[in-house]
Amino acid sequence: MNLSVESEDERSPSSALYLNFSFFKIDQKWRWLNDIGKEEASKEFSTLIEVANTKMKVRTYSSLGLRHDIDFMLWMISDSIEKFQILTSKIYTTVVGKYIDSSLVYLSAYRRSIYSNNSVKPRFMLDKHPMKYLIVYPFIKSREWYLLPLDDRKIMMEEHITIGKKFPQVQINTSYSFGIHDQDFTLAFETDDLMAFQDLIIQLRETKVSRYVIKDTPMIVCVYKPIDIIIRSLG
Repeated sequence: MNLSVESEDERSPSSALYLNFSFFKIDQKWRWLNDIGKEEASKEFSTLIEVANTKMKVRTYSSLGLRHDIDFMLWMISDSIEKFQILTSKIYTTVVGKYIDSSLVYLSAYRRSIYSNNSVKPRFMLDKHPMKYLIVYPFIKSREWYLLPLDDRKIMMEEHITIGKKFPQVQINTSYSFGIHDQDFTLAFETDDLMAFQDLIIQLRETKVSRYVIKDTPMIVCVYKPIDIIIRSLG
């Protein structure tokens, strides 16, 4: 598992890859819509996501009952942030779109790490089926961290990475939000075992790197599900 969170300067502009984590909350008025209307709305929304997946990668997750402020999430991955805007605009023209509000949005970009083997790609770039759970959260380090000598940071990150390797059932997707969103990084862990993820976080709290962490909340647990099932679950 690659737990590194720094980047190289060498990058081709044409290779830019952006990530968008968009969280939505359903309006309670949706529950008063008749069943036939909900069914048609679900088909319309599912078709939109299916078409969007031909232009970029869109994964759909449920957070229903896991948080008070979020019911579902769309994880979008594209070479253009404008594609995120186009899909979001189309979402709001659907029937479902008239009953949802945006709760949170995290924007980030993929960059290679200076702390690990650069041939290792994050899981979202591999042709693998999403794992059952996705835990998304912003991550901010102190300015003191960035002022440390690079060699000192590498030594501390080695400890961080070593702990991560003890949990192969937890896979990380690290992306960088510097300059394009409020946080430094947006982390997205994939796993089929939530308790293994909790064990990992407990151990990472005891590393030297953790003293330089300013914020790593909210931590949002999401369950991978087809969008039609998600929409039908909303009541």
